[in-house]
Amino acid sequence: MAKIVMKFGGTSVADVARIRNVALLVKREVDAGNQVAVVVSAMSGETNKLVAWTREISPLHDAREYDTVVAAGEQITAGLLAVALNAIEVPARSWLGWQIPIRTSAMHGSARIVDIEPDLLNERLAQGQVAVVAGFQGIAPDNRITTLGRGGSDTSAVALAAALKADRCDIYTDVDGVYTCDPRIVAKARRLQKIAFEEMLELASLGAKVLQTRSVEMAMVHRVPVRVLSTFDADNGGTLLCDEDDIVEKNPVTGIAYTRDEAKITLLKIPDQPGIAASIFGPLAEAGVNVDMIVQNVSEDGRRTDLTFTTTRSELDRAIDVIRKAAPQIGYKDLISDNNVAKVSIIGIGMRAHPGVAQTMFKTLAEKGINIQVISTSEIKVSVLILEDYVELAVRALHSAYGLDAA
Repeated sequence: MAKIVMKFGGTSVADVARIRNVALLVKREVDAGNQVAVVVSAMSGETNKLVAWTREISPLHDAREYDTVVAAGEQITAGLLAVALNAIEVPARSWLGWQIPIRTSAMHGSARIVDIEPDLLNERLAQGQVAVVAGFQGIAPDNRITTLGRGGSDTSAVALAAALKADRCDIYTDVDGVYTCDPRIVAKARRLQKIAFEEMLELASLGAKVLQTRSVEMAMVHRVPVRVLSTFDADNGGTLLCDEDDIVEKNPVTGIAYTRDEAKITLLKIPDQPGIAASIFGPLAEAGVNVDMIVQNVSEDGRRTDLTFTTTRSELDRAIDVIRKAAPQIGYKDLISDNNVAKVSIIGIGMRAHPGVAQTMFKTLAEKGINIQVISTSEIKVSVLILEDYVELAVRALHSAYGLDAA
């Protein structure tokens, strides 16, 4: 007997017919003798609708009431799936975040899970009852409903699996696994049988939409084996997220990721002296602006230099406003912004043992006439900022250059 957490996304539970299909997948695990907890998202489109209503009534709404409204989507799905399971003689009961309870921080709209008390849930699982848990939600220290941010149901599922000490967490979605690249861009992209936690974390943070970044981080920390499967083709095996040591063949590059949600700001002729970086990035952090890639040029005269950084397009205007307000402290001569940029990244744990990986990337882009504006690296990834117009060309060329194309 295994203890399994199954998570189903919005497209998997988009209507009554699909909820019944999910019930059959859950029944299959129960019939195999497994203890099963299910985490569900809201039905496809429901969360967007609830968010839109909230913003329409008041753009500056209270975040606590926002959570009360948007958490309703998962509550409806959990109840409907429990009804569907009982209808096919699978004992099931729905659970909301506060009933377990899933305790979180008080940051409404983007709360973080602090603790999950699994005793009651484990007791019901041992009795043969399926627990259908509303994802994306928890309870704050003041006993108000909280939500975990968009995509938070993935985090709910992995956290629940860790708390229950589950043997596996299966994430069911509308894709049949993790691919070497977005199949919509690269027709020859291949599905990966296994991927290391570290690689998936980089892919998720660099634009891959398969899993939410926080869920991968939690799986890596708690060493929860995670499978990504298709709800509509559950027999193909999917992709297993696992420890690096469980992967025998470590290719230099495992996958290519990209994101168009990038904007670049360059500050010209800033003083080249201690404390200037703090005067720039301190106010940005206080305003909640996330900064990604940073490059500072070498000063020719020791007096002034240029600095470039990137943020998301949605935060560009706010970032510019913050920088302009801090202009007297920074002392820059001019500010240039550009949102016609995109980030392309190569990821692979094999980079540690294979020299020349970055050089292949730079050479391939140069041969395609693609100029690199900014470079950022870590131990297992290299990211470059390029003109958005060249994203698809760059991704396809790199996918071929690293031998990732399907035969």
